[in-house]
Amino acid sequence: MAKFGKKYQDSAKLLEKSKLYDPAEALALACQTSKAKFDETIEVHVRLGVDSRHADQQVRGAVVLPNGTGKKVRTLVLTKGDKVQAALDAGSDYAGGQEYVDKIMQENWFEFDVVIASPDMMGLVGRLGKVLGPKGLMPSPKAGTVTPDVVRAVSEAKAGKIEYRLDKTNIIHCPIGKASFGAEKLQANFDTLLGAIIKAKPAAAKGQYIKSCVVASTMGPGIKINQTKLS
Repeated sequence: MAKFGKKYQDSAKLLEKSKLYDPAEALALACQTSKAKFDETIEVHVRLGVDSRHADQQVRGAVVLPNGTGKKVRTLVLTKGDKVQAALDAGSDYAGGQEYVDKIMQENWFEFDVVIASPDMMGLVGRLGKVLGPKGLMPSPKAGTVTPDVVRAVSEAKAGKIEYRLDKTNIIHCPIGKASFGAEKLQANFDTLLGAIIKAKPAAAKGQYIKSCVVASTMGPGIKINQTKLS
């Protein structure tokens, strides 16, 4: 059986094991149970009543959190021509074409958090699928990271745009900010994310869509939310 540290055990004592909390109360508790020396990330884990093995039941998209994530996001834009300088002017950490593809392939370079690509670069970017895919970094039209408007994509990424997608166990895992944000700002981010997930419900999904929802700080216990309050 897993052994938890004293801080975790103290945090767990603040929770009622069988209780399903309202979102606002759960987020306030998540801040309260954040006892690490660093500013912990508050995460949301949503289990959906879909089957990710079927293409018509995939749930994936991206949303800009109104209060950001609290994390400094490093962007790499793969594009060419005037858009290279435009991306840099918009605040992208890196922008270019073949030279960055080579750097990733040959040097195993991953000093970035988000990859944005213009559509005319996808022939080149496709070669990176095997290395970017497993890390969740492959640009995608659904996530808004394959777009002719690279300037807007950079601005959104820097402002706190996050991607949500099902894993193999039909769960979506997303950060919604830092404990230092406080419950009110976290609530706004939480509502924005859950609203996007609910809106993305596949037509093929049957029965209960949101099976469970849990929030937790990086080092804290999971706090179960009453999913009937989410739809």
